[in-house]
Amino acid sequence: MAATSEAARSQRVVVVTGAGQGLGRAYALRFATQGHRVVAIDLRADALATLAEAIRAEGGECLPLALDVGDADAVANAARDIDARFGRADVLVNNAAIFSTLKMRPFDEIPLDEWGRVLHVNVTGTFLMVRAIAPLMRRNGWGRIVNVSSAAVLMGRPHYLHYTTSKAAVIGMTRSLARELGADGITVNAVLPGAVDTEIPRETVTPAQKQAQIAMRCIQRTQTTDDVTGAVLFLASEDSRFISGQSLVIDGGLTFL
Repeated sequence: MAATSEAARSQRVVVVTGAGQGLGRAYALRFATQGHRVVAIDLRADALATLAEAIRAEGGECLPLALDVGDADAVANAARDIDARFGRADVLVNNAAIFSTLKMRPFDEIPLDEWGRVLHVNVTGTFLMVRAIAPLMRRNGWGRIVNVSSAAVLMGRPHYLHYTTSKAAVIGMTRSLARELGADGITVNAVLPGAVDTEIPRETVTPAQKQAQIAMRCIQRTQTTDDVTGAVLFLASEDSRFISGQSLVIDGGLTFL
């Protein structure tokens, strides 16, 4: 029986959005190394091809799907593709978001179209993905949804009002979804990472700002992707079966919830 359940765990289908770079890529690679089949979603087909090649080179399985999570039709088509390929979806990591390209600026200088674009991708995109993938989880009476929010919400970080607002909305969405999906054997939780060092450049964050943030942490060092991926794997596992609607802060003790 133990061998059977272990085999079932290793065959889970994990959908990761924003998988082409940064934390999303790290999540996808980490799930693949654990034997899970990965559906990688991103806007950039070239980045997805590189990721899929890396996963397959290690003997893993990856289905790359290039699409905009804010496009309802594209998301619905992706769910159909996943169902046709695997016949199931077990884990959804809602990581796709607009952030690294944003410039820090006072709230009253944020262009309205930029405000709308950030809210649409970060909030509506998360909603659309859950709406499309949850039926595949309900079919099997088991699922794990991990929504990526941000510790910026707890900081009340200035000059990113649209981003901070969108990530606060993700926390509220997580709590309501947990209530609605619990009876279906689906848990919904949020992770709130701090500023993570990845390959993605951020022009508006200076070295001085970065060092000041590190100095405020209980664990005073740079945060890496490895500091976050393990927590996401836990929330996607059977070990987290009695945890839902929660927000897990992963920022080295910079903020407390």
